[in-house]
Formats: sequence, C-alpha cells, structure tokens
Amino acid sequence: MNKNNGISFKNTRFVVACFTIVLLIAVLISLTMGYLHIPIGQILHIVSERLAGSAPSTHQMADTFRAVIFDVRLPRILTCVAVGGALSVSGVLFQGILLNPLADPYTLGVSAGAAFGASVAILLNLSATFVSIPLFAFIGACATLFFVVFLSYSSKQNAAGLSSNNLILSGIIVAAILSAGISFLKFVANEQVSVIIFWLMGSFASKTWGNFWTVLIFLGLGTGIALFYARDLNLISLGNRAASSLGVNLKRITLILLITGSMLAAISVSISGIIGFVGLLVPHMIRFLTGPDNRRLIPVSLLAGAILLLAADTITRAVLPHEIPIGILTALTGGPVFCWIFKKSRMR
Repeated sequence: MNKNNGISFKNTRFVVACFTIVLLIAVLISLTMGYLHIPIGQILHIVSERLAGSAPSTHQMADTFRAVIFDVRLPRILTCVAVGGALSVSGVLFQGILLNPLADPYTLGVSAGAAFGASVAILLNLSATFVSIPLFAFIGACATLFFVVFLSYSSKQNAAGLSSNNLILSGIIVAAILSAGISFLKFVANEQVSVIIFWLMGSFASKTWGNFWTVLIFLGLGTGIALFYARDLNLISLGNRAASSLGVNLKRITLILLITGSMLAAISVSISGIIGFVGLLVPHMIRFLTGPDNRRLIPVSLLAGAILLLAADTITRAVLPHEIPIGILTALTGGPVFCWIFKKSRMR
C-alpha cells in the first residue's frame, strides 16, 4: 500500500467487499436488538422464507417476529443505511468540487434549505401527500444552492467563477437566514410546532418501505452520476487551469455535481430530518484508507457512511435507556471532530 495514494485498484474491490460484509453483519445485529430480542437464527430463517417464497411458519411467536422484522425494524434499518450512504456521497462531491475539507451539505447551507422547504410542507399540512415533503425539500435545497452560488460568484476568481472560501462563507450566511426562517415557521405553526421540531432533530422512527425505496432510487442515481464524473473530479483537484487544459468543462461539471450533491442531501433531509457531520467526517476517514482518488473514495464512503449512521441509530434505538433523535447524537460526536479538522486546516 502506498501511503500517499492509498489502496491500489487491485485492492479496491476487496475493500468494497469487506465493507459490504461488515454492513450486512451490522444490519443483522441491528435486527436482533430492540425491545423484543430476536435470535439471529430466527431472523435468518424468516428472511430465507420470504426470499424463497415458501409458506411462512404458523407459530404465534414466528408471526410476531415476522411482523417486527418486516414491518418495523427492516424498513427503518435500510432507510438509515441509504441515508448514511447518500450523505457521505454528497460530502465527497462537495469537498471534491470545492477542494476544502470543511465543505459539506451542512456547511454550505443546502441542508438548511432542504429543512426550510420541508418545514413549509409540514406547516401547509402537505405531509399526507407522499411526494410533498421530498419535493419541497429538493426545491429548498436547489434554491439555496443557486443563491449561494450567485452570492459567491465572481468572474475574476477562476475559470468556473467560484471560490471555495466564498462559497462556504455564503453558505454560512444563507444558513443563518434560513435558520431564522425556520424559527419563524415554528412560531406560526401553533399545534404543528412539535412535529417540525422533532423532525428537524432527525429521526428514523416509523420509517416505511416507501421511504427506503425513495432514498434508494435517488442514491442510485446520484452515485451513478458521481462515479461517471469521478475522473473529472480528480482532474479538478489538480487546479482549475490544469483541469481546463485537460478538457474538463469546469462550469458544467461543477454545476452538475453541485446539483447531484444537493439532490442527495435534500432527499436525506426530507426523509430523516437534519443529520449533520456525516457528510463531513466519513470522506475524511476513508481518505486515510483509499487516498484522494474519487473512483475509490465514492463507493467506500457510501458503505462507510451507511455503517456509521446505522451504528448511531442502533445506539439511540436499542442501547440507550430512552431513544433520542439521531441528529443530536451525530452533532455531539461530530462537532468536536469538526473543530479538529478546522484547526488542522488552519495550521496548514
């Protein structure tokens, strides 16, 4: 292994396979944990029955286990896995485009924009419509992104007209404005204020199969786009002038990848609420293993983000005496690491 470049391409598939196995084991362990303990043997038997299409057991306890697995735990666990992967891929894209270790959907204000849009949908009582909250969250995220880009754009900066520092500063400003807007929505929400507050703290409680398939579709689309432009993203890291000389259309690719990252952040926020620091921390941790090559970093970060968020959700659901919103746990653990990254980058 080369310390500068991380794993070789020959070992990339092996690492992806190892992370996939760890993720499957984590899902299996999480299925066993909760108010009702389900033995691993029972889980494997029930899942194999469903996959094989054979007649289910008629035992009363088996019926209870089956209902808990397929109606309660598995939709929540798989939704958590998909959201963790989406947030991580989104963080890889933002950091790769802006060449800044502090860039992620949270610091650029995209998560706040998605939260504002989703809060408007909740306030208007549109949550009964399945697509309303994801649609409003996506609109809010894209509107925030374009306003941040407009605020930070300068034709004198570089070929793309964008500066990473200006983008992050603009994102912080816009996020502060949106935070005030969300506070105003909570003020006028009356009896719905508790719904908005609980949703904003982030949670995977009561997630359904529909939530999982929605995130999975967007995750597949976003990851496909990210991998397709992974080579161009690598060239952008060489500098805008070098990337342009090598045939990279900076404006087009930057816009496409920013929209893709915003889409992944928006769908995650719309399903789970605000969960900060996942998109910031996971790419940093995985770069120590894979190096900066985005062709390796994107798939491994996806799996690592899924594992990390599933572990956090399992702790809040089955380990702690009382379940707390997962956004609180990720903020409490990710905040100090964020401070360390910021201090380290300033020293450089």
